[in-house]
Amino acid sequence: MGLFSFLSGSKDATPDESTSGHEGNGAVAAATPPAVPERDVTWSTIALEPDPEPVAAPAAEKSSWNLDTGALTAPPPAKPDVPVVGPPDPELTAAMQGPIIDVIKTVYDPEIPVDIYELGLIYEILVDAEHRVLVKMTLTSPACPSAQQLPSEVRYKIKALPEVTEAVVEIVWEPPWDKDRMSEAARLQLGFF
Repeated sequence: MGLFSFLSGSKDATPDESTSGHEGNGAVAAATPPAVPERDVTWSTIALEPDPEPVAAPAAEKSSWNLDTGALTAPPPAKPDVPVVGPPDPELTAAMQGPIIDVIKTVYDPEIPVDIYELGLIYEILVDAEHRVLVKMTLTSPACPSAQQLPSEVRYKIKALPEVTEAVVEIVWEPPWDKDRMSEAARLQLGFF
């Protein structure tokens, strides 16, 4: 009969040959584990190569790990690529506001067919004595999918003006944007009357 006896580990055990079979009086016979043949185990040794000599780090790399000078607890350095705009110059702000607004009007929200100036997303334009421009703007919502694209586009278009030395765009959320901030032309174009 091709049965497999789990207790004896043999394949062709019949119920009367099996160690787990029933005795004539109904008692279960105690199972004895099969004898395991002894194996000749030989251990082979594996020749391990010695660890390579540690390579000394170049002097420039070692000096960058200032562990003994409190580098881990020091405050992070200021970002060098973030330009700073000084106190606003009212005369320059008034003189340069027209060309800056004209450039901003070329930036469109990809979801709304109106430029961001007419949408009311630009809150403030300031120019300092060194012709650096600060634009405070908002977005239609904090979850705006164009949150990275719009400020970058505004910055680079303003910075491209010949009289501008630097442009900084700051995103502000107060006051929050709503439809009342849109110009009358934008409302007419979008049918909000």
